[in-house]
Amino acid sequence: MTHIRVTDLERRFEPVRVLQNLNLEVRRGELVALYGPSGSGKTTLLNLIGALDRPTSGTIEIEGKEITTLSDRARTRLRRREMGFIFQSYTLLPTYNAIENIDVTLRLKNIGFFERRRRIKAALQAVGLSAWADHVPDELSGGQQQRIAIARALALQPALILADEPTSGLDTRTSRHIMHLFQSIARQQKTTFIMVSHDPMTAEYVDTAYDLHEGRLIPRRR
Repeated sequence: MTHIRVTDLERRFEPVRVLQNLNLEVRRGELVALYGPSGSGKTTLLNLIGALDRPTSGTIEIEGKEITTLSDRARTRLRRREMGFIFQSYTLLPTYNAIENIDVTLRLKNIGFFERRRRIKAALQAVGLSAWADHVPDELSGGQQQRIAIARALALQPALILADEPTSGLDTRTSRHIMHLFQSIARQQKTTFIMVSHDPMTAEYVDTAYDLHEGRLIPRRR
């Protein structure tokens, strides 16, 4: 079942054409990785699929619904209802501890208190940070902050997770654990993952890999 379909996508930041005539189809529950050098447009594509930006031309469909023409309010609702984001910059609230950073995103979905607590506990355990639940970001290493950001996305249990360098700053063992976790969630919960990475190890865990070159996706041979 097709979850995401991108057709003839173009994004220009005058005078540069970052993406051009780009096409992509992702099935529900598929784990997809995008590779390419810095500046090749990987994060731009992620932001377009995540309704954080609008293309210059082309269409993006999520479960058959064209999202590029939606109003800003409708796009916000779509993000809150259907998507989880893992940003390179973590975007953690500095005065909130790990539990609170995850909880605030769950509150936006009007999830009840006990269900929020259950999800938070499970997500922190999944990324190996249960013992750091009461710590604020300044008391955590960069890798630990990244894992809190991952736990926050997982706790939402969205249909789609968009991850920008999710293993950045993690040691090899932890990176493999996180990728195995993504793989398990994709299989068991049919969550779709689209991730940007420079880490060649991640290719071992994904269903489909692409290299972004001159604004177009090139399927990577396995």
